[in-house]
Amino acid sequence: MNSLYTPRMTGRPGRLEVWYATLTDPRTGTGVWIHHEVVAPKHGGPARAHGWISVFPPDGPPVTERFGVPGSPPPKGEAYFEVPGVRASPQLLEGAAGAITWRLKVTGGGSEPLYTFPRWSWQRELLPAAQIVPAPDAIFEGEIVVGERRFTLSDAVGGVARIAGHGNAQRWAWLHAGLGGGDVLEVVAAVARRPTMRWLPPLPMLQLRIGGTDWPRDPLLTAPLLRARVGLPDWSVAGSTARRRVRIDVTQDPDDCVSLSYTDPDGTTATCTNTERATVDVIVERRTGLRRFEVEHRWHLDRTGHAEVGTRP
Repeated sequence: MNSLYTPRMTGRPGRLEVWYATLTDPRTGTGVWIHHEVVAPKHGGPARAHGWISVFPPDGPPVTERFGVPGSPPPKGEAYFEVPGVRASPQLLEGAAGAITWRLKVTGGGSEPLYTFPRWSWQRELLPAAQIVPAPDAIFEGEIVVGERRFTLSDAVGGVARIAGHGNAQRWAWLHAGLGGGDVLEVVAAVARRPTMRWLPPLPMLQLRIGGTDWPRDPLLTAPLLRARVGLPDWSVAGSTARRRVRIDVTQDPDDCVSLSYTDPDGTTATCTNTERATVDVIVERRTGLRRFEVEHRWHLDRTGHAEVGTRP
């Protein structure tokens, strides 16, 4: 198995790890979110493997079904997550939960992993949590059945990402935007839960891949130069560096959203509002003078962005 998918927490108390796939069917505009998670309680007790699948059709409300079991069964073979009825590996996502069944082949798209957080933060586990995108421009093919409806997917574009750490942020916003031609944008703007940090503004981690080149070189050093305005239904990230200026505007239509509860290893909860049909506008400008900029790239995604906002009581 690709080491970027390998489970790393192995049931250690007070730890959380997540593998999630998001995708858009280009033919129908249907979005899909498959979330696999292992939570190990902070104060002991068995870890729990669980998750959910949400399907976002363009002609009706999203449908969500949950799966999971007490305990954390070890995955077998190439699988990185496995519970009765659900299995996930780098090449195949399959399962059945409630009214939804799915079987999707995954190909990597040929791109290198996208390090939304600095590479060292993922390798050394020095931050409270970190995220990485092993397959930033994955292609999905297969079938999803929702009740009486059958969705046959071909060349569905999306990504497979991972999170590992001590739990979810105090609040956060996340975006995965496939920009076409292998170009992709990933954003995580979050506030840490540590008492000394939870009242700070969100710190935006951003990676933009254009033509195989990732910018910025160090997302953590660039983050203080960016500002995130996090809310619903609209949120944004904007800022400038010595060479570029960027603005990202995201709209999460309430009719296309699901709100689900997350439980952290310490037992506290957060609510995420997710859509796989977000509208996204991205403008990247190149500095041409002290106060002058010229548009370098511009993208508009009409309900094909993948986005989420997380809040706490």
